[in-house]
Amino acid sequence: MSDARQIEAEIYERLSKVIDPELGRSVTDLGMIAAIEATPADANVDTDAYDVTVHVELTVPGCPLSETITNQINGAVSSYPGARLLPHIEVGSMSRDKLADLVADLKAERKQNPFSKPGVKPRIFAITSGKGGVGKSSVTANLAATFAALGYDTAAIDADIYGFSLPRLFGVHTQPTNLNGMLMPVTAWGVKLISIGMFAGADRAILWRGPRLQRSLEQFLSDVWWGEPDVLLLDLAPGTGDMAISVAQALPNAELVVVTTPQPSASDIAVRSGLVALQVPMKVRGVVENMSYYEHKGEKLEIFGAGGGQRVAEQLTEALGYDVPLMAQLPLEPEVRETGEAGRPAVLTSEGALRTDGIGQTFRGLAERLMAL
Repeated sequence: MSDARQIEAEIYERLSKVIDPELGRSVTDLGMIAAIEATPADANVDTDAYDVTVHVELTVPGCPLSETITNQINGAVSSYPGARLLPHIEVGSMSRDKLADLVADLKAERKQNPFSKPGVKPRIFAITSGKGGVGKSSVTANLAATFAALGYDTAAIDADIYGFSLPRLFGVHTQPTNLNGMLMPVTAWGVKLISIGMFAGADRAILWRGPRLQRSLEQFLSDVWWGEPDVLLLDLAPGTGDMAISVAQALPNAELVVVTTPQPSASDIAVRSGLVALQVPMKVRGVVENMSYYEHKGEKLEIFGAGGGQRVAEQLTEALGYDVPLMAQLPLEPEVRETGEAGRPAVLTSEGALRTDGIGQTFRGLAERLMAL
């Protein structure tokens, strides 16, 4: 084998470590590397140099992550230790037939909702509340971002079809990539996301009930390529309606986390959302009390009263017959709203790392408690 042919073979092997961010597979396994050509560079300039052209076929034209993929390929070529290689990346897209075959293979691997198989790997947490306005979506977004920052492969479904909030809280303004009917979730701040709010016309009023609601969840679970996440979070609609029942049917291994605020008008209703567990095969893992206090000049002001989270935990423990702990009490912080509405979960720094101060540590503790059992 000539030096050029050996370089081509070894570069192909190195590219097997380059992972497509959406599909979670190597670009070689996915058939995205159509050809590699190594030729000696101008001998008058550098006798040990080779021009290496890599022909890349993306799954769809204008793939939003094409730059990420090509940068990784460039790095794999230019860091080759055996010679000085000059990378040239030529980007195209797969033929319709090749893409159809790839999608068929991926669907054949899954064939069903990947989260409901026996012995399923992901931990699934459904975030619920009795009423709106208690910060359920903010808790979901920050908890998902915390899991991702801690190194978990994290997915989140905005199952609040009427009041979707996750796209705004994660700063998402793009639609999922459609691969012949299979959707790629949008990744933001390390979290794979899907929401009805990502699709055209989603700003219009949605009047779905019963079967159509259930079908929307089934599509989010089965028609989206999630890979193999460690954690899945669902941001449920407030109350105990059709979507909560659909989640229980589609994801019987899901665990409920009940969000409330301290005042009785919220906590009394929050108990009802947890009592759904009496009718469906889901366990309530715990209670999160949001807006517990506002810290002003070293004093904790209980603006919305006190004790709501503990009341919910105690009532659910008594009604369900097992311990439902109060897992976290979150302060009322304007920064959580301001940063979230600007498109970054407040637990993260601007670089995407988990904050090491108050709110970051609080959510870290919550995430660790949820994963402990």
